[in-house]
Amino acid sequence: MDAGAGKTLLTSLGNGTLISAVVGFGQTLITASASQRALVTPVIEESRRAMEDLSAEYRSLNKEFFPTHVFEATTDPDPAFNRVLMTDLDATRQYFFRGFSGRHAAARLLLSRTERELRAVIADPRDAGAISGRARYLLRREAGGVDLEDIQSRLDEEIHIGLAGLFLARGRCAQVDITVIADPPLDRLEMFDDSVWVTLYSDIRGATKLYPRTLRFTAGSFLYNMERAEFLRVSQARSGRQFRITPATTRADFLALFEKITGSALTPEHFRELEDKFHAFRAEFSAAAELGS
Repeated sequence: MDAGAGKTLLTSLGNGTLISAVVGFGQTLITASASQRALVTPVIEESRRAMEDLSAEYRSLNKEFFPTHVFEATTDPDPAFNRVLMTDLDATRQYFFRGFSGRHAAARLLLSRTERELRAVIADPRDAGAISGRARYLLRREAGGVDLEDIQSRLDEEIHIGLAGLFLARGRCAQVDITVIADPPLDRLEMFDDSVWVTLYSDIRGATKLYPRTLRFTAGSFLYNMERAEFLRVSQARSGRQFRITPATTRADFLALFEKITGSALTPEHFRELEDKFHAFRAEFSAAAELGS
């Protein structure tokens, strides 16, 4: 346009419009940023904190109620199961065992190179009802021609072998406290300083397998604290009979102790027979579980 009042008017209007647009755009950016800081950012932070709290709660629940390891029922010893359990055993100061005969506990002690205190709760061989639950469990695995009395006789011998094994393992322990009870729980319990292992003989789904399903829980979990309190209650109950083996216990002392526990006299010849059977069991178990010798 030619110079004049019209061009001057349009230039003024254009400059004002441009300045207004720039200022408005800047105000919009400032307003949007302030709105985000005032509204969106706190919501994001609150959501993040809520998710962190929820994750922490889930982790706490997992530690409290869920096992760290689950080993399914097997017919043969599981090497992975035994490696993890032996790692826990080697790192523990106290070893609590609640089971039927204590053969496996004695075998594990002889495979370990550290000293600890063992407390064992086993079935009372003088009470027929003490072994009936395990006998029925084993009967479900056997063929139809197997007699219950034959299984009970076999279980009696396992208890005798287990007692001999605990005596032979006394050098690996500061002391071995044994409690025999008439109504032992069917499930086996092995407790260490940092974990507890529960072998579910009561789980009928694994009744056809020799080694039932086993769960491992860490110390501080609900199961650990519950099982520890229950074990101490049972091992100190007046209804049970308590005995102690120490590294200073002689063979003659053990023969007298064996008669008190089982009600049957143990001759030196019979003891050597039990000793041979335990070492044969230990060698077979160690090889099958890949635990060395």
